[in-house]
Amino acid sequence: MSDDDMSDEIEARLPEEDSFEPPEEFVDQANYTDSSIYERFESDWPECWEEAATLLDWYDVHDQVLDTSDEPFYEWFTGGSLNACYECVDRHLPERGDELAIQWEGENGEKRQFTYEDLHEEVNAVAAALQDIGVGEDDVVSVYMPMLPELPIVMLACARIGAPHNVVFAGFSSDALATRMENSDSEYLVTVDGYLRRGELLDHESKVDDALASVEHDVEAVVLGRREPWSGEGPHGYRELVDGHRGTEVEPVERDSEDMLFLMYTSGTTGTPKGVKHTTGGYLSYVAWTAHAVLDLTPEDTYWCAADIGWITGHSYIVYGPLALGTTTVMYEGAPDHPDKDRLWEMVERYMVDVFYTAPTAVRAFMKWGTDYPESHDLSSLRLLGTVGEPINPRAWKWYYRYIGGESCPVVDTWWQTETGGMMVTTLPGIGEMKPGSAGLPLPGIDARVVTGEGEEVDDGAGYLTVHKPWPGMLRTVYGDDERYIEEYWSEYSDPDEDEWIYFPEDGAKVDDDGYITVLGRVDDVVNVSGHRLGTMELESAVVGVEGVAEAAVVGGSHDVKGEAVYVYVIAEEDADAGDELRGEIVEAVEGEIGPFARPEEVVFTPDLPKTRSGKIMRRLLEDVASGEPLGDTSTLRNPDVVEDIRGQVE
Repeated sequence: MSDDDMSDEIEARLPEEDSFEPPEEFVDQANYTDSSIYERFESDWPECWEEAATLLDWYDVHDQVLDTSDEPFYEWFTGGSLNACYECVDRHLPERGDELAIQWEGENGEKRQFTYEDLHEEVNAVAAALQDIGVGEDDVVSVYMPMLPELPIVMLACARIGAPHNVVFAGFSSDALATRMENSDSEYLVTVDGYLRRGELLDHESKVDDALASVEHDVEAVVLGRREPWSGEGPHGYRELVDGHRGTEVEPVERDSEDMLFLMYTSGTTGTPKGVKHTTGGYLSYVAWTAHAVLDLTPEDTYWCAADIGWITGHSYIVYGPLALGTTTVMYEGAPDHPDKDRLWEMVERYMVDVFYTAPTAVRAFMKWGTDYPESHDLSSLRLLGTVGEPINPRAWKWYYRYIGGESCPVVDTWWQTETGGMMVTTLPGIGEMKPGSAGLPLPGIDARVVTGEGEEVDDGAGYLTVHKPWPGMLRTVYGDDERYIEEYWSEYSDPDEDEWIYFPEDGAKVDDDGYITVLGRVDDVVNVSGHRLGTMELESAVVGVEGVAEAAVVGGSHDVKGEAVYVYVIAEEDADAGDELRGEIVEAVEGEIGPFARPEEVVFTPDLPKTRSGKIMRRLLEDVASGEPLGDTSTLRNPDVVEDIRGQVE
């Protein structure tokens, strides 16, 4: 069967409904089934967030839920103290010590299991080892590792001794690592010398060496030998150092609710990464609550988030959220199609995974590979599916619902960011009706609205996504730069004189008359064509409305006559002919919906768009291409090669 025939067959078999109720069998067992939770959280805000805090065991209970005395530098659960490692490990030992905490599988088939007792032993040994090399409370420890069990173990060990961690995605360059270590003043690094990808053991050591050579301050490094037993000069050997502390028990350091738990660097509109600061009490409460409310996790579940811990999704929903709830979390090192395209479904069947959370990009790849792969495995253990990282189109949603979930699993399409810490907009699986392509309602307690450019609320239509009240999982600042924190997130719609602070995530969205929000993607600036200011979101809406267009990004590029011209970058659907006819239809659509003055200068077809690992389109780089400017920092991209491919077409 050809790819076109397969696509037609799949399309014909997909359900036609525009909305789906949660399956009855799921409602019977869901953590939440009463829609009054929305009204309860609204009427009792901010005290409603006590419900999140009570999921944890605090050393000292907070004396105030929310402190607004220094807006927008909000503080949550002030006066409370806790330790994130204790919450995720120690407190589960009496009832779940023998139960699995982490189920890990390597690309080569290697398997490792850690019960909560095992995890406790490993974390204590690593914590003692870190203290041995000089790590103290509030010292930032950088972690540059792939998806190995040692990654969450090191994170939890840092949390145990009160040292914030700064995890750097293993795929980043040496320059990206050095930049993040310099900015965070990190004098400690835990890393590895190599990792597997598509059957090849990649060299990681040389990147580490290059980074350390360019960091201006001294660094104590610990290296896990993966390619061979570590015997290098200078850095400490991970296993030798940790083995020397086995049997040691390190008392968890009592941390204030507002003490920093970790830094995570994310892309900025200027190209300079921002150090997003997350604190202990609010963040941990929020990810535990959202994992419980949205992913419906319980201690009895085996749960798999197929993301990388080097990104916020992995922090919140591989490590801290599920482990705070005592759940079994699955980790996998390697490519999803190695050695074959059924690798993920083989693992779902083997470990009887209950809840599966992945990205729309992955779902689209699954669709392309065909239904034979999932249909060759028993996926009946699944009871909930989720997506994260970017909007999922209705066709992909329905395919996921039918062929992975067997039309018996709710699908939670979640919108959130590194900065929000956890999920913000999605359906509650035991309550909300699911609309393919729409993330859903704001979560209880989250005041998210769609507004016009002037800040007027939109009841039914397109605009800009905004958040009008703080929430526990929110970032506290940009590390070392409070002014940038206000400028990046609070300047667009806030009115400090009126004591009105509104968070702007720089995403476009539309809302329907049921209040369901569909996120359209980033809205970086406007295009000014001959004095006409055009929102890129408005232009993109016209483009993606053309049949055959799967995804699009619109930016402005320099033009000798117009000053700025419209450049359109398009991913065509698999069965569409990406040629002059489709290009003409796109131009016609833009002219028809916006006006002849908005006619695109160029329409470039591309198999992919430059995106960060969290799924955000890097329009800044597309602007550089359109204007013939040197490319800025591409270290945050998951697909840097695509930028050069696009540049070649434009030139």
